[in-house]
Amino acid sequence: MVSLEELLLSRDNRRQLQVQLLSEFKDKTLICLTVVMPGNVKRNGNSLLVAKAAKEELLKVFDGHIIYMQDKDLQTGYEFYLITDFNNIEAKKLCCGIEETHPLGRLFDIDVLDRDCIPINREQVGYGKRKCLLCDNEARFCMRNFTHTQEEIQQHINEMIAEFKI
Repeated sequence: MVSLEELLLSRDNRRQLQVQLLSEFKDKTLICLTVVMPGNVKRNGNSLLVAKAAKEELLKVFDGHIIYMQDKDLQTGYEFYLITDFNNIEAKKLCCGIEETHPLGRLFDIDVLDRDCIPINREQVGYGKRKCLLCDNEARFCMRNFTHTQEEIQQHINEMIAEFKI
C-alpha cells in the first residue's frame, strides 16, 4: 500500500526528472507514461501488465524516432519516459490514438510535455476530454464527485485486463 505522502513525493520526483530531461534534450519531445490504477496499491501484476502493453505500443508507434528511454518500476507505480524527434502536437495525436484504440488504452496515462513541462491537452489535437471508465461523463467529473465506488472501478479494470489476456 502506498501512502498519500509517498504519492506526492513520487509526483514531485517525476516532475524533477521531466524538467531534467527537457533541459537535456532541447528541441525534442518528452512523453511520460504512467498507469491509471485507482486505490492505494499502484504496483501489482495488473498494473505491470498494463504498463508493459502501453510501453510496447509506444515503442511500436515511435519506432525509428526514439532518442532516449527510461523505465522506473516503483511502488508508487510504473513510469516510462521517452524522448522523440516528433514535435509535441504530432506526438500527442499519436498518444491519444493509442489511448483511444488499444484495448487497455483507457488505463494508459500518456502525457506529452511542452518546453515548460506542461502537458499538451487532448483538445489541442482534436480529441475530447477523457471519459469515465464506467459511464459517459468526463472522467474528472466522476473522480471529483465520487460517482462510482472504488470496488466498481477496480472490478471494471480487472474485467478489461482479463479480456485483454484472452
